[in-house]
Amino acid sequence: MRAGPATRFLIAGLCLHVAGVAAGGARLLPGSQPAIALIIDDLGNRRSTGLRAIALPGPVACSFFPYAALTRELAVRAHARGKEVMLHLPMQATGHYQDVREAGVLTLDMTQQQYRHTFRADLAAVPFVSGFNNHMGSLLTRHPGNMAWLMQLVRRNGKLFFIDSRTTAATVAREVAEEYGIPSSQRNVFLDDVEEPDAIRVQFRRLLQIARRDGTAIAIGHPYPATLDVLSEELPHLERMNVQLVRVADLIRMQQARKPLWQTFLSRSHKAAKSSRLSP
Repeated sequence: MRAGPATRFLIAGLCLHVAGVAAGGARLLPGSQPAIALIIDDLGNRRSTGLRAIALPGPVACSFFPYAALTRELAVRAHARGKEVMLHLPMQATGHYQDVREAGVLTLDMTQQQYRHTFRADLAAVPFVSGFNNHMGSLLTRHPGNMAWLMQLVRRNGKLFFIDSRTTAATVAREVAEEYGIPSSQRNVFLDDVEEPDAIRVQFRRLLQIARRDGTAIAIGHPYPATLDVLSEELPHLERMNVQLVRVADLIRMQQARKPLWQTFLSRSHKAAKSSRLSP
């Protein structure tokens, strides 16, 4: 049986990789210094804490609810300060959140046409958007079909990245994003499940530990006064701690560069296959 083009491509790449390692030619990977990315989400409802989040030192990403009263104003300010602007995309949840139907929420009972209309309207509501992460979504992100609808739309709406907030361990959102070739990653740490300064500092230290162990790590926090206080204190000391704070898009590129070569080739093969099956 003859191997298909994708299989031959994968085999050829693996052979080149093995040959390079055998010859002592292993590549030096970029971003050898541990790197973290930070996202402050739930933005758009309050001006005071929104402005404080935007003023945090370094490239802290700001993720906005699509229809919050101050989203447009604050997103414009964040962009002007050089921050990444993200859409905090509402998705249907489980448990006591399952009946919450916020403006712009994607739900399991939507038709594909409703899904498309809602996502595009949400995206248009946030100026200068470069990526998105899910708000809630513990129900929706575990359904591959609905995630496939979403990632199809993302492919057609420009160069967006996706961060899985991981509101459930059963999420398949990042896996589906990768299958569709969407630049993506996932949250490693929630900074402020406990809204107290000492607890937030513990989570921040955990973020740094993960970055030192794995090379990169992503944290999500919220515009709570305690969170903003801790980050304002801690972020100026990152250089001394030999950790770099980078943009979310740059951290995703670092993670892609660190992937084993066989995963890169396999991802490209999946991307080509998914592209051929996209509905018009």
